[in-house]
Amino acid sequence: MEKGWKEVLLTPDEVRATMARDILTNAEIDAVILNQRDSAYHAFGEFVVYVQEASFDKALELIKELKN
Repeated sequence: MEKGWKEVLLTPDEVRATMARDILTNAEIDAVILNQRDSAYHAFGEFVVYVQEASFDKALELIKELKN
């Protein structure tokens, strides 16, 4: 990932990653999902949600329930 972005969520569940991104986007926080899932074997790999460093603490607070 580019410099200035931090990971706020790591999950094997694409739906959970999308929900996190949508929550953050609705709060006007830039968020992106990095798909690290293996294209041949969909059982391996995870989805990573990143936000800009300046928004990291607020983002963690907003998605804390998704992390559990």
